[in-house]
Amino acid sequence: MTKNAKLIMDIINASCEHLTAEQIFLRLKEENVKISLATVYNSLTSLNDEGLVRKVVVEGYPDRYDRVRRHDHLVCVRCGRLMDVTLDDLTTSLQHEVNVPIISYDLKISCICDQCSKKERRN
Repeated sequence: MTKNAKLIMDIINASCEHLTAEQIFLRLKEENVKISLATVYNSLTSLNDEGLVRKVVVEGYPDRYDRVRRHDHLVCVRCGRLMDVTLDDLTTSLQHEVNVPIISYDLKISCICDQCSKKERRN
């Protein structure tokens, strides 16, 4: 693993947020790391391909990156905010239902986050 990839992985693993490539790039710049945005994107692609970070795709929003610890996501349909949720592992249930080996899954549950709910109540 390259030095840059290690730095990127450290940022993702230390964050409770779901960071975009641009946010990771800005955090590296704050730490005075000499790196280009293209290098961040390339490193993220490699880390994701190697299974060391998890890319979270929500249509209409930039890709975000997360730790690989087993968990799922709530996605706000208004603002795109991602929130972690830990549910029981569904692999065994899915395999039983479809009768094929399940390698992995990415569960995203649609919701309306607290901030968007509060805005709607005010309007």
